[in-house]
Parts: sequence; C-alpha cells; structure tokens
Amino acid sequence: MAAADPDCLFCKIVAGEIPATIVVQDERTIAFMDINPATRGHALVVPRAHARDLHEIETEDLAAVAAVAKLVAARQLERLGAAGVNLLNSSGRAAWQTVFHFHMHVIPRYADDPLRLPWAPAPGDMDDISAAGAELAQ
Repeated sequence: MAAADPDCLFCKIVAGEIPATIVVQDERTIAFMDINPATRGHALVVPRAHARDLHEIETEDLAAVAAVAKLVAARQLERLGAAGVNLLNSSGRAAWQTVFHFHMHVIPRYADDPLRLPWAPAPGDMDDISAAGAELAQ
C-alpha cells in the first residue's frame, strides 16, 4: 500500500483521524457519505492507498473502488428509493477535482431531483447525511 499523504483529507478519513459516516469498507477501499452532497445519499468511494488521481491509482485498487461503487449504487436504489445513479470521477483541476486522492462519487438520482452536473458543492444537513448513511451501511 502506498504511504498516506499527511496533508490529504481522505487519507485522514481512511486513518480514522477525521470522522466520516462510513457505509462500506474492506481491505482496499472505504466508502463514506459526502458532506457536500449533490443529492440525498451521495457517497464517495476511495482506495485506502493514496493515489492522487486516475493516472496514479493501481489497477487493482481501481477495480476494488468500482466494485464497491457498484455495491453502494445497488443500496441507493434498494434502500433510498433512487431511480438511477451517476458514477463520477474527476481527474485534475480542469475536471473539477478538488481533493487530490482518487475518489469515485456515487450519486443517487431521483425522478424529481434538480441536479445538473457539475453541481456546486455546498454543506449538507448532517442529520440527513447520517440518516442516509445508516440506511446504506451494512
């Protein structure tokens, strides 16, 4: 596993130094709720090993992230009543990447949601984020 970046927000979440609403975790990945959600139930899946972006992530970690994103997406449909899901990865500043630790957004979509991509991230309601996280967690 690559060394953690001491300045990386997501490395700190992986290490348990910063709290997060975790919904799935395994030996390679961790999935947690986005605190600036695009829609209710918006989650992020990251590799435990630090990789700056799509160009740095190891192939095995990318596959693990994809598998967990698929699991989270299924839960969003089954448990949150989503009508669809967007998977989104931003690689590089020009592509809207703001946290430079590879991550996949798993964004549930609802028939009446107003989301247009890209969204303008803004803090979400922490009680609702926690409630949706509890529904998605094992």
